[in-house]
Amino acid sequence: MIDVLIVGGGGAGLRAAIAVAETDPSLTVAVVSKVYPMRSHTVSAEGGAAAVIAAGDTLDEHCYDTISGGDWLCDQDAVEAFVAEAPRELIQLEHWGCPWSRERDGRVAVRPFGGMKRMRTWYAADKTGFHLLHTLFQTTLKYPGIARYDEWYVTQLVVDDGRVHGVVAVELRTGRVEAIPARTVILATGGCGRAFPFTTNAAIKSGDGMALAYRAGAPLKDMEFVQYHPTGLPFTGILITEAARAEGGWLINKDGYRYLQDYDLGTPTPAPRLRSMELGPRDRLSQAFVHEQSKGRTVDTPYGPVVYLDLRHLGEGKIEARIPFVRELCRSYQNLDPVTDLIPVRPVVHYMMGGVHTDLDGATPIAGLFAAGETACVSINGANRLGSNSLPEILVFGRRAGVAAAGFARLHRDGEAAAVRSQGADERRRLDRAREGGGGERIADLREEMQHTLEGAAGIYRTGDVLAKAADTLAELRERAAGALVDDSSTAFNTELVALLELHAMLDVARTIVACAADRQESRGAHQRTDFPARDDTAYLAHSLVHRAPDGSPSVGPLPVTITRWPPGERVYGRD
Repeated sequence: MIDVLIVGGGGAGLRAAIAVAETDPSLTVAVVSKVYPMRSHTVSAEGGAAAVIAAGDTLDEHCYDTISGGDWLCDQDAVEAFVAEAPRELIQLEHWGCPWSRERDGRVAVRPFGGMKRMRTWYAADKTGFHLLHTLFQTTLKYPGIARYDEWYVTQLVVDDGRVHGVVAVELRTGRVEAIPARTVILATGGCGRAFPFTTNAAIKSGDGMALAYRAGAPLKDMEFVQYHPTGLPFTGILITEAARAEGGWLINKDGYRYLQDYDLGTPTPAPRLRSMELGPRDRLSQAFVHEQSKGRTVDTPYGPVVYLDLRHLGEGKIEARIPFVRELCRSYQNLDPVTDLIPVRPVVHYMMGGVHTDLDGATPIAGLFAAGETACVSINGANRLGSNSLPEILVFGRRAGVAAAGFARLHRDGEAAAVRSQGADERRRLDRAREGGGGERIADLREEMQHTLEGAAGIYRTGDVLAKAADTLAELRERAAGALVDDSSTAFNTELVALLELHAMLDVARTIVACAADRQESRGAHQRTDFPARDDTAYLAHSLVHRAPDGSPSVGPLPVTITRWPPGERVYGRD
């Protein structure tokens, strides 16, 4: 019997594992990950991690920027806890060996980031996630109580009488299906960007944890809020980090014009707008791209319209010193050099503000089930996450979830529940049938139809009639996917079976995104309804809470937003 079982080996999962081991070394911890932990998507984060450290910055300013950036849909008690604990987490990473970039006098270097009025983003060149994940992974090796199930895919949570009792997982190397009993489970599997056709997300980010919780009876929250990052490469979707704009990069249209000066990004006067417009919030920069496209000012390519990111004026020395990975990505994937060439970019899906509904300690409404990181919605991001808040989020709430799960495990010392074996046997039979396959459509075709349906209905701009049609299409796709064709009947590394399971997860999550977007008849942050263009605090200053109905359809209802000290107001950005 495992005391704390963590699903996901990225930053949030590893931080939770360390927290459990430090809280009570006698507890057993297992990390189940469908990839080797160092291949988790945290490794691809580039720009940095926000926390108050610079002279003149304050916790209240970080809180306000986050709440305003989230268009007042953030739970302010969660934001205050997050902002207070973020500096301690980044200093702890320093003590564990994370190589933060430094100023010449030895101080931790910080850079500006979108939507923040102060420079508070710590960074390790432009490979921050790489160094952060290495640091966490190496730290876990100090604790013999942390076991790992690398390349195992969790297919079901074992829930009985309102409490989680473990998981059922398949070992990808052998195809063996095993029920793993546990006193508590923490979900830390990341987001669901792969439900869309163009995304910065790795192929592994298919909404597994969200779907597991949703099917088990836990509600998801704020699923309509999907963040587009304004600078993804047009073919691959690979992210060109916001750090490139923080260091002085410009966004220009086909005429070479810095078009953002024509749009309302929340900057109060023209002078600061010219200095900081490329560091406006991600939702508004992505919306500005759509308007440029409608005016015929973008450049057509085989992979859709683009604008350009111009770094040439920064010079080779600064690019190599501050954003070398950007240059490496451009050379490898676009065959260009940002020292001399313009970088074609377009908005691509980057982050899910919504996720599994949790409290400040990561606890869900199902006893013993916790969630942290992008899988969860605590909620500090509201309607739009500010860049560089996500890395400290996985640390702060990964630690909190680990401590809370350890406490739950200490209080519940009962043995293995009968449901573990019975539900494990049922799941084993289900997976055997799935491996045998049906005579239906190919998984890739169903996945592509889902992605384009979701992009068309729940992209940067939405309308009610298109969302209603998408809801019907996704429900039909869910039925068609039940009989999808699986050619591979082998047990070892059956990637086709995994693709089918991931498709089912993405379809479940996609339906919640569309349902929540249809229900919210206003425009707020990343959710823009052209048929309801105004923000409506009277009717919609509330979270969207979505449950899975008995027939499998999503059922949406409101949940009040927690407001402590900052009443709703205008979103204002820009550094003075």
